[in-house]
Amino acid sequence: MLKERVEYLKSELNKHNYNYYVLDNPTISDYEYDMLFSELKDIEETNPELKTQDSPTQRVGSISTGFEEYKHKYRLYSLDNSYNAEDLKKWYERAIKEYGKSDLELVCELKIDGLAIALNYQNGIFTTGVTRGNGIIGENITQNLKTVKAIPLKLFENVDIDVRGEIYMPVSSFNKLNEESSQKNEKIFANPRNAAAGSLRQLDSTITAKRDLSMFTYTVILPDGNNTIKTHWDSIQYIKKLGFKTNPNIRLVKNIEEAIDFCKEWETKRFDLDYATDGVVIKINDFAAQNELGFTARAPKWATAFKFPPEEISTKLESIEIGVGKTGAITPVANLTPVLLAGSTVARASLHNFDEIERLDVRIGDNVFIKKAAEIIPKVVKVVDDEQHYKRPKYIPPTCCPICHAPLEYREGEVAAYCSNEDCPAVLKAKLEYWVSKEGMDIDFIGPSVIEQLYNLDMVKTPADFYKLSQQDFMMLDLVKEKSAFNMYNSIQLSKNRPLSKFITALSIRHVGKETADILVNELSTLENIKNANIEKLSNIEGVGEKIAQSIYEFFRSKKTECMLEELEKLGVIPQEGTSKQSDELLGLTFVLTGTLQSMTRDDAGAKIKEMGGKTSSSVSKKTSFVIAGENPGSKFDKASALGVKILNEEEFLNLIKNK
Repeated sequence: MLKERVEYLKSELNKHNYNYYVLDNPTISDYEYDMLFSELKDIEETNPELKTQDSPTQRVGSISTGFEEYKHKYRLYSLDNSYNAEDLKKWYERAIKEYGKSDLELVCELKIDGLAIALNYQNGIFTTGVTRGNGIIGENITQNLKTVKAIPLKLFENVDIDVRGEIYMPVSSFNKLNEESSQKNEKIFANPRNAAAGSLRQLDSTITAKRDLSMFTYTVILPDGNNTIKTHWDSIQYIKKLGFKTNPNIRLVKNIEEAIDFCKEWETKRFDLDYATDGVVIKINDFAAQNELGFTARAPKWATAFKFPPEEISTKLESIEIGVGKTGAITPVANLTPVLLAGSTVARASLHNFDEIERLDVRIGDNVFIKKAAEIIPKVVKVVDDEQHYKRPKYIPPTCCPICHAPLEYREGEVAAYCSNEDCPAVLKAKLEYWVSKEGMDIDFIGPSVIEQLYNLDMVKTPADFYKLSQQDFMMLDLVKEKSAFNMYNSIQLSKNRPLSKFITALSIRHVGKETADILVNELSTLENIKNANIEKLSNIEGVGEKIAQSIYEFFRSKKTECMLEELEKLGVIPQEGTSKQSDELLGLTFVLTGTLQSMTRDDAGAKIKEMGGKTSSSVSKKTSFVIAGENPGSKFDKASALGVKILNEEEFLNLIKNK
């Protein structure tokens, strides 16, 4: 009798979960649901043999020690991107030409800005949930996914299937989470996707259970031998019947013109949704056509992702703030009335330089349009044309540095203005901040506020001064206790033997960033060689050129640089010279990395290449051996294609370095 009661309670709770989280149509009150849940939980606690995987009580979460790697049974491919109607037409024309048919039905679905997951069901019971990872290997996060109530623990049919879906956090839930976190002085998430990712990667899945995550399912992989479902559209109807939540904004269309109409329709309508979407996925409907067309090395030929143009929104420009960088470059920044843009709140945006302000005719008090360049950096793109704009005074650029009041100077061939005082406090502090940054010497626990205090107390004026500080010196700073002081001191000591490429980057040589520093170390190996190289030798290094060579040459012939390097050496700052090469298996090969890799960062991939004797470059040329293309590879991918340079996807790159 007890077993029958448990089965009844499970069935009722699963049904009500489906009604609430999938159909958005609750049929009982929260109190009634809680009573049923409590009864089931009590029975299972006193009779653990009656607890099963598909029980709703399994959604409450547990503690994990980590996530295990899990090899996908079926690879998760990326999607090639289309950015306009012309791209879509070219994709469609290639597909119908290759398939040999004049037209093909298409299915259009909103592209959810979330996290792709793969779910496996055995006999209708949810068994395994895995992150996308690199498409071949992901992480097993089954316990966390069990807390997502839109994921059924038991299907309406006892089938063995794999499905793909996108985990997301509703915008309303994201706003609520950030509001609560702000009140508790906890982490504020930049956008709903980051919040969803952070929630899924909790080792304590009881935390995941408290976050309002949901899922749209968009693909089913049918068991071998199942040939009753012949189209993608029918497969979506099938998984809905099984109990999965699918996106209602989906449309079956006859041709590419109707697909383009769907994309145009949702460019503006998407802002009314309670979830983030960054495009439309367009798939050929017929499974026979999909099978015939197949895949490229990284993506299906029968699908494409149309990406919406970067979101633009208007807001008021309240003031223009002048920043001074580590090279002395003057950067105007717009202070804005805060506004939500592409999933995050924006209160500041770049104005680039004074020429740009004049070109746009930006005036304080204007309403301006802003967008995120490459979906990341907010920038002002135009002024809202209104009568009041012309009544406001034109912006007059400063003639002096806002910090030290030295005259500004303009350099030949550059639009940026520069502070003429190389000892400007803003420049010196910016250089100190860059020295401790991740790109530089990677010194933890020392941020801008600590550097501000150290500078104002005359304790640190140059990078060498960091290495003269004691633990007691840090305890003189505001709000710094013994443990923090130890962490700061210890982190500085640990930085003394960073790789030479990080040391060169941290020096803040004009025009020399991380990639150029890597090139210099790859070619010249030692600090002495770099210091002593003449302009001709530097200019002949691929990726350097005459302008950068001149800057490097002048930097190392400066008396101030010479004194600082000598002082750093006396203080025990001895960078590791050359690369940590462990083999010559990639000797003579040059690689360019582009796009986002799933299994490692681009820095890690570059380090691996160098360990094996290869070189990395920031630009593609005929001398490039391979371009490694991750997701969203950009212009370097196109240039490699045009030059006939061999392109490797992430899986091929991993095989290359594994087999060497």
